Amino acid sequence: MQYSSSINLLATATVLLIISCTTRPGVRSRELKGLVGESPVFERSFTGFALYDTERGEMVYEYQPNKYFTPASNTKIFTLYAGLKMLGDSIPALQYQIQSDTLIFTGTGDPTFLHPDIQRIDTTYENQVYQFLKNSDRKLVYVERPTTDDYFGPGWAWGDYNYYYSSEKSVFPIYANVVRFQFKENIAKPFPYPRYFNSFVQGFPNANQPSYLRRDRHQNAFYYGAKPDTLAFARDVPFIQSASLVLDLLQDTLKQRVSRLPDYPGEFTDTLYSLPADSVYQRMMQLSDNFIAEQLLLVCSSTQQDTLSSEWTIDYVTENYLSNLPDKPIWVDGSGLSRYNLQTPRSIVALLQKVDEELADERIKTIFPAGGVSGTIEHWYGNPGGAPYVFAKTGTLSNKHALSGFLFTRSGKKLIFSFMHNNYITSSSVLKVEMEQVLRKLYEEY
Repeated sequence: MQYSSSINLLATATVLLIISCTTRPGVRSRELKGLVGESPVFERSFTGFALYDTERGEMVYEYQPNKYFTPASNTKIFTLYAGLKMLGDSIPALQYQIQSDTLIFTGTGDPTFLHPDIQRIDTTYENQVYQFLKNSDRKLVYVERPTTDDYFGPGWAWGDYNYYYSSEKSVFPIYANVVRFQFKENIAKPFPYPRYFNSFVQGFPNANQPSYLRRDRHQNAFYYGAKPDTLAFARDVPFIQSASLVLDLLQDTLKQRVSRLPDYPGEFTDTLYSLPADSVYQRMMQLSDNFIAEQLLLVCSSTQQDTLSSEWTIDYVTENYLSNLPDKPIWVDGSGLSRYNLQTPRSIVALLQKVDEELADERIKTIFPAGGVSGTIEHWYGNPGGAPYVFAKTGTLSNKHALSGFLFTRSGKKLIFSFMHNNYITSSSVLKVEMEQVLRKLYEEY
């Protein structure tokens, strides 16, 4: 009897051992605790981590997963999801109606119109929107669409007005709302694109200026100063958007008169589309393009109402699609420039699960930056001699860094993870080296 009980106990222990081995293949929770929870590097920051196994449908390991962090550009994952749920396979560019010999059109917030880099995305773009207006045999009449948004998002740094990553939001973006200045060797004055702005460019009034290129804070006046004579480069500087400037730029570009309707009539009957949506998502995610992210929230609202509103889109998506996230998202803009945004690692993972439901693996690998290959992780998380295994979005502000996305292991499993770090005083590279060790071990052993 005692012998039989011993056999039963041994059998039970064996079964439990087998089960424990199958529930945590490869890297175990205790190993992850050592790599993450007890990391001397992560101890010097406020760190959170969540890891989810898509095959098993459960969390593998969590470290401070319910703490709120400033997500920086991880916010763009929310914007991506909004687009996936609210936009079709192409971006709506214009809404218009034809009245006899007149073409009345308004914007949707589409960020791609005359974008200086757009040909790199899709060479057919110019034939869809620009040519539609250029080749129209009707009188062109532009009407400004109503919006609730300011030119900057809530919590943005006003002192960043001069930098490309802080372009103004608008209902009818044109040329990505920036002037692209080309500095050439041995020539002091830069060449602006579009050329319309050439008369707005002048030298600094005195030589003691800290910058070689700066826009006036309150008007479209651009000043240039000394630079190394042998240096040739380009710089984008945001311009101040207005309905009158849109008219001027349209007329200058289309080489025909465009008039303006003072009152928004609503009830536009037709929509013209521009780029495939995935092309725009890819640029937003891989280059972490703030301008595209902000404008996409406005485009989403254009599909449901006359007034363009980022806040409306955020409320709509949160209420209809994100009400079951583990922690209530504090989401205030499209790009993550605002430090008012707050998210938890486990909610980012839950959001990525929803993205995973919308996208096949190949689309994930096309849209998200690939470790060692593309975008903001081109020089990190690589797999020399093999296919990339990390497809993830970075997020960086001063003393804040995040990395969240998908990890495809050597054994063929798909993991979802979110690393979030706030309040560190080292270089973010120190954190990236430590994160790479964790992700590489998961790739090789999970």
